[in-house]
Amino acid sequence: MGASVPAAGILNIDKPAGWTSADVVAFIRRGTKIKRVGHAGTLDPAATGVLPILLGQATRLAEYLVDATKTYLATVQLGLETDTYDLDGEVVLRVDPSAVTLAAIEAVVPAFQGEFEQTPPAFSAIKRNGVPLYKLARAGEKVTLQPRRVKVERLDITSYEPPFLKLEIDCAKGFYVRSLAHDIGAVLGVGGTLAGLVRSRVGAFRVEDALNIETLRNEIASGAWRERLYAPDEVLLGWQAAVLAEPNCSRLVHGRTVLFETTNATDQRCRAYSADGDFLAVLRRESSAAWRPEKVLASS
Repeated sequence: MGASVPAAGILNIDKPAGWTSADVVAFIRRGTKIKRVGHAGTLDPAATGVLPILLGQATRLAEYLVDATKTYLATVQLGLETDTYDLDGEVVLRVDPSAVTLAAIEAVVPAFQGEFEQTPPAFSAIKRNGVPLYKLARAGEKVTLQPRRVKVERLDITSYEPPFLKLEIDCAKGFYVRSLAHDIGAVLGVGGTLAGLVRSRVGAFRVEDALNIETLRNEIASGAWRERLYAPDEVLLGWQAAVLAEPNCSRLVHGRTVLFETTNATDQRCRAYSADGDFLAVLRRESSAAWRPEKVLASS
């Protein structure tokens, strides 16, 4: 008999250029024969890099991974502007950017750090009445978006060889690197578009450790891919952990509030384990010593 299919886990995939995030999900679903497969954070087809794929019960933890800090390596082409804010779009502006100096770029970059308002691209996966905006934009419909509050924890210039500006960005969810490229170009007065993008990190998952599609294809054929799975709680390793005694375990699997004191009174969520080390649930604080099950992965 063949090896049993794991109930849950996470694959750290290095998404290739030309694949959508949905393409990767469909490929893994077909290859592994696991029905519940999802991803944590869409990457544009032209982008490469970390795409965490969640299988089985791990899909229930996707929201926590989507919330994790992400790191991007971006190449911005100055002097060029397109309607999609990347090289796949129609050119709407082309000028000579050679007069733009590194000092000028360094002067505008601080405006794109911390929390600020950003308008997403019209060609985006944001939905209106259930329809992705990029489909409406491609159909010629006028798409108007309101600015949204975004957060950039770090924005470093790694090199500038005109017309190409390279940046490294740590940001929270909802941030569009394409909009950053467009907006920097607009402030500099020469236009800008995203010419290349690599997502190098999503939470604890790094591109250096990611599995490329061809290796995955071979390992699916041999069955070795199972050894690549991270445990579901890898998503939560930065959180406080609670080891529950049997009475609390019994309450937990029946969806009831569990009671215990913690050393850190500020944490609003924690991960819960049995005395045997089994990952049981995500808990949310109700009061100083009361925790409500938010996601229960343990069975009765």
